[in-house]
Amino acid sequence: MRPSQHLIAVLALLLCWSGVARAGAQQYEPLAASVRAALSRIIADQKPPQSSFQNSLEAVNWLSEMSRRLEKRLPDREYRIDFLRSVHYEATRAGLDPQLVLGLIQVESGFRKYAVSSAGARGYMQVMPFWVKLIGGPGDSLFEMRTNLRYGCTILRHYLDIEKGDLFRTLGRYNGSLGRAEYPDMVRGAWEKHWHWGPQVIEPSR
Repeated sequence: MRPSQHLIAVLALLLCWSGVARAGAQQYEPLAASVRAALSRIIADQKPPQSSFQNSLEAVNWLSEMSRRLEKRLPDREYRIDFLRSVHYEATRAGLDPQLVLGLIQVESGFRKYAVSSAGARGYMQVMPFWVKLIGGPGDSLFEMRTNLRYGCTILRHYLDIEKGDLFRTLGRYNGSLGRAEYPDMVRGAWEKHWHWGPQVIEPSR
């Protein structure tokens, strides 16, 4: 291995160990007052007690299968199940496929809770801090699991509505790489290869 190749390999390892995410980030865009208010209500809404699964059998089957697939990345079983329940709830609540969200998290942060991108995006779904000021509250931490998932799924749904259901453009906008194929292709690849789970339908816009 040439010295330059060795240096590149070392830098890549350091990036992985430091928890730095190499994904892009959402771009700030002015929001209409009505849209901002609607998003703020969604973010502030507390989780209701009911499950997001249609029945207990679906919950057992989905959680068992996804837990098996995620075990190497999140070894703690109790935390892993809580994480998966939260992903399923927040994705379903936003009218998104939970498996799509898992694919996005895989690409964005590699399932690293404290991942930070070079642009400053934070957490599992790599949410930019400006969103907290725009639609959130001063106590919201993007490193808290449920808060990060709530923001990420709400933002992804918002972009899907803007793009009128065009998932390619939605993913590009989420990553700050609108119009380029690399990121949407990576997310779709992760979704279809690692997280596919039966037919799922994205619900119409709110």
